[in-house]
Amino acid sequence: MGILLHVSPGDSPYTWHLHPDVLTMCAGFLVAYWYAVVVWRPHIPDAGRVKRSQVVYYCSGVLVLYLATGTPMHEIGENYLLSVHMTQHLLISLVAPPLLLAGVPTWLWEALLVRRQVLPVARVILNPLVTIGFFNAVLVITHLPNVMNFTLNHHAFHFWVHVLIVGSSTMMWWPVITNVPGLPHLTYPFQMAYLFVQSLVPSVVAAFIVFSTSAAYSFYASAPRIWGLSPVEDQQWGAFVMKIVGSAILWTFIGVAFFKWYNREEAESGGLPWAEVEQELHEIGVTLADVRRRRY
Repeated sequence: MGILLHVSPGDSPYTWHLHPDVLTMCAGFLVAYWYAVVVWRPHIPDAGRVKRSQVVYYCSGVLVLYLATGTPMHEIGENYLLSVHMTQHLLISLVAPPLLLAGVPTWLWEALLVRRQVLPVARVILNPLVTIGFFNAVLVITHLPNVMNFTLNHHAFHFWVHVLIVGSSTMMWWPVITNVPGLPHLTYPFQMAYLFVQSLVPSVVAAFIVFSTSAAYSFYASAPRIWGLSPVEDQQWGAFVMKIVGSAILWTFIGVAFFKWYNREEAESGGLPWAEVEQELHEIGVTLADVRRRRY
């Protein structure tokens, strides 16, 4: 097993190694999804259909997990470059989890979580304050130098760190992506605020890395050099991935939430972005017809 999990002396960084743990995890995700939507679905009252887009989202999420942890990207990130390691973490925390969540139908979440014994616990665990706090605690702790060096030197432990990151990331994305009756879900304005706050903590970690004049992690300081990057240059690129690329993903979701909010409010208020405006116009003796006539 050990030979299969990490690079052997003399291997190329681009050697494709078999990762039975990753293959088992990804296969487990796919089999569980197939069982739920094909075998279990007919036995769930009021279970709706599964959209093709949901299947695509879910399978894409599993594919991203595999690309990040089961391809040469894993070997390069685990043995050579911090920047690639950061790219791994970006994929398994900001790309794969929202895809997986978007691929699971609401009726399936209800069947799993909206139960007498499960619902009270789920409400606490998926509370936005808990999810964002737990995710950022994991983010900070796993990037501390001592923790990072220990993780990189113990490959089996590294796998479980990735499992923890995926789990905490799924919790973090829950209030934004899912909308299950009885469980926490953020409205669009609160989604924007939530994701804005989420974009701040990685900036602190990235600043620690990018402004360090020496290698922040001793493991990468002594790692074989590839791509012509020095340890400091490598960690600067890692900080770029964490801060700039990560923030771009979060701000994309913020932008989507804003336009969805705007369009909904516009539709509800007959063409105006805020429903309260109609009431204010009425109070000053102006009708919506007057406003539209002046606009057009």
